[in-house]
Amino acid sequence: MIRKGTNDDIYNILMLTRACAQDMIAKSIYQWNDIYPNRQAFLTDVERNELYVLEIENALVGCITISTFMDEVYLPVSWLTANKNNIYIHRLAIHPKYQGKGYAQQLMAYAENYAIKNNYDSIRLDTFSKNPRNLKFYELRGYKRLEEVYFPRQSEFPFYCYELIL
Repeated sequence: MIRKGTNDDIYNILMLTRACAQDMIAKSIYQWNDIYPNRQAFLTDVERNELYVLEIENALVGCITISTFMDEVYLPVSWLTANKNNIYIHRLAIHPKYQGKGYAQQLMAYAENYAIKNNYDSIRLDTFSKNPRNLKFYELRGYKRLEEVYFPRQSEFPFYCYELIL
C-alpha cells in the first residue's frame, strides 16, 4: 500500500535510508551519508504533502518524494521541457532486505501515474553517476540522461539529471 507519509513515519524512514546508505557504502557507492538524506528533508517533504511511503504487511519498506519544487541546483540544466509544470522525484528508497522485488518500480509507477493524472509535462530527477543499478533503472523506464549536477557534501562525483516527457 502506498500512502502519504506523516511526521510519525520519519523515524522509520530514517532507519530505512540509513540501511540503504550502509548497503550502498558496502558496495562502494558513496551516494548517501550522514548528511543526506536527513530528518529535515523528510520533515519538509511532509510539510509540503510530498512524501509517500510504501507499506508491506504494516512494515514501512520504501519511500519517495514527489515534488513540484525545483531545487536551485537544477536551474542551469537544459531540461527537455519548460520549467513551469514539472514533477521532481527525490529520496526514492527501498529497504535493502526488500530490494529486488519490484517495489521501486511500484513507487515510480505511482509517481508517473500521479504526474499523468495531474497533467504535468515531465518528471525530473537526479541519480548518482556511480550507481549503475539506478542508472539502468531509470533508463529502462524511458528517462533521458541530461546534464550533471554536483552535491559536494555528498560526493566529489556528479549526479546525472534525468527527465521523462509525459
